[in-house]
Amino acid sequence: MQKKWMAILSCALCLVLTVVTLSTAAARNDRKKYRNEVLKMTQKWDKTFPKSDKVNHRKVTFRNRYGITLAADMYTPKKASGKVPAIAVSGPFGAVKEQCSGLYAQTMAERGFLTIAFDPSYTGESGGEPRYTASPDINTEDFMAAVDFLSTNPKVDPDKIGIIGICGWGGLALNTAALDTRVKATVVSTMYDMSRISANGYFDQEDSEEQRYEKKKALNAQRTKDYKNGTYDRAGGVVDPLPEDAPYFVKDYYDYYKTPRGYHPRSLNSNEGWNVTGCMSFMNQPILQYSNEIRSAVLIMHGEKAHSYYMGKDAYNNMMKGNPCPENKEFLTIPGASHTDLYDGGGKNAIPFDKLTEFFNKYLNA
Repeated sequence: MQKKWMAILSCALCLVLTVVTLSTAAARNDRKKYRNEVLKMTQKWDKTFPKSDKVNHRKVTFRNRYGITLAADMYTPKKASGKVPAIAVSGPFGAVKEQCSGLYAQTMAERGFLTIAFDPSYTGESGGEPRYTASPDINTEDFMAAVDFLSTNPKVDPDKIGIIGICGWGGLALNTAALDTRVKATVVSTMYDMSRISANGYFDQEDSEEQRYEKKKALNAQRTKDYKNGTYDRAGGVVDPLPEDAPYFVKDYYDYYKTPRGYHPRSLNSNEGWNVTGCMSFMNQPILQYSNEIRSAVLIMHGEKAHSYYMGKDAYNNMMKGNPCPENKEFLTIPGASHTDLYDGGGKNAIPFDKLTEFFNKYLNA
């Protein structure tokens, strides 16, 4: 009888081992499939800023939790030795890594950090279909996937990782910091809260239920049209030609995205913009709900003359309400700076890179 049960148990164990082996092999095949996704990436230097001779540059890819492969530029200090602190950078919303996120990444690499500037899902050289759409969930995941990538890089100290979010990606960086405990320090530059502006419009001038209802009606009518046509209409980037009576902030955007200063052929803001329905889900999915639970260090910086200043200031105040770690949070006003001055310095060195270096050195080495 004992031999009979031993034989049954032996067969059962063999079956379990076979299932585990097959499952592991299937998982390896799935991982291999994702890793082998091919992106079309240019190898030439096509940035809006000059190449630094103090860093090494190369293209890299990584995938997010949704299986979308993201394209990034990696900047490594030439004098780096051992494991170094790292920073992931993205933004502005509708820009590409060849614009200001790359400038931030390269400059911080000159200062001793291994950095990546990445294109979000569905944009630039990154993967994802349909093109030119956004998601509060998936775009937060993009930042977290960048942290995955940096955490497993042999040149990076996984306990010393920070992020920088610019413009609309400033709000998404805060959302990431509220969720990802591996992020030790976050810089938010000239931020937009994309949930707030999608629901309430610029300067909260469309914040009534009736106004939101009309916007939703128009967006859902567009969805029907797109589905019938099998294509997605584009919303248009920064207006061109620029009307004489354009608001100040539109002129500010035009001066960056539509001139040699910041134009790039893959930038949505420089060209046809997002899909009309591309940012629809931000309207009723607030991204900063738990920002006051962020324990890691946060620096929010904004230009004094930026049209978006109110969003950064309000985000900071809300983050500080009952925050368990208020001592490592800071709001910095840049005197005389506009919104896009913090994209590339605006010709007046408006980006306080010395402050950023001090901030990251303090909190990534704490």
